[in-house]
Amino acid sequence: MSVRIWGIVGTGPSGRGIAQLVATQGLEVIMVGRSEEELEQARRQLDLALQHEIEKWALTQSEKRAILARISMTTDINELAKADFVIATLVVEIAEDKEIFRTLDQVCRREVILASNTSTLSITEMASATNRPDKVIGCHFLQPIPRTRVVQVVRGLKTSDETVSQVMALMERLGRTGVEVFESPGYITTRLIVPLINEACQVLMEGVASAEDIDTAMRLGFEMPRGPLEIADRIGLDTVLVMAERLWREYGDLKYRPAPILKKLVRAGHLGVETGEGFFKYDADGARIKNGRTGR
Repeated sequence: MSVRIWGIVGTGPSGRGIAQLVATQGLEVIMVGRSEEELEQARRQLDLALQHEIEKWALTQSEKRAILARISMTTDINELAKADFVIATLVVEIAEDKEIFRTLDQVCRREVILASNTSTLSITEMASATNRPDKVIGCHFLQPIPRTRVVQVVRGLKTSDETVSQVMALMERLGRTGVEVFESPGYITTRLIVPLINEACQVLMEGVASAEDIDTAMRLGFEMPRGPLEIADRIGLDTVLVMAERLWREYGDLKYRPAPILKKLVRAGHLGVETGEGFFKYDADGARIKNGRTGR
């Protein structure tokens, strides 16, 4: 399978992260958003993310311009007829995801693989809305996508061995390790990280320790790059809440029931890095502001 052009449905953190990763590897990207306002926000955020890489001496200005030139944006999903591989990244309910896949099935060429970045919804159910269930697969990229080197490659009921092999090769082309997973709500990473984040929230609510001290203990005690509360901020607290609620519905296990403080922050619009404030505060580049604690 020769993939030169990626199609990405969605302009949120996951869509932008995948676009940045793919374009950095020299491939072209077509991003589809729901409005011109969404697209403009995506352009600004991508520019900021790449500028941050320049400030870390990881990128030059000319490389930044070349990466941005490879990313085109549109509100017209029919533009994805040009794509060789398409991934949907919107955080929506299954009915809307099925409608997206039904549309993609009509727009995209028959040989094109259709993927979803979901961590909790059923790939099999999405595939049922298409005439190519053997070519529908899950590709769950973890945040921060440009730096995290693993991708969960998720088989639906009818996903073919050939599709899995092609996607594994595609992940290798991006410099990522694909981990094959059979469909189950939460797969590996979400199923394990949500209870950790939930328990950290409970410890915070009980006044056992501050958000800063909880994360410091976990980072230094278990050699984690980030603590669970900062991980939640970087995933997006609204996304964490959706994941927890879906796992709670699927498994009925109390460890997945969203902590009240998580709901409280989301209702306040404090979604983490994306809004500049969650359990901690962040600057425009997504860097932690020292002593910027809010989730207490």
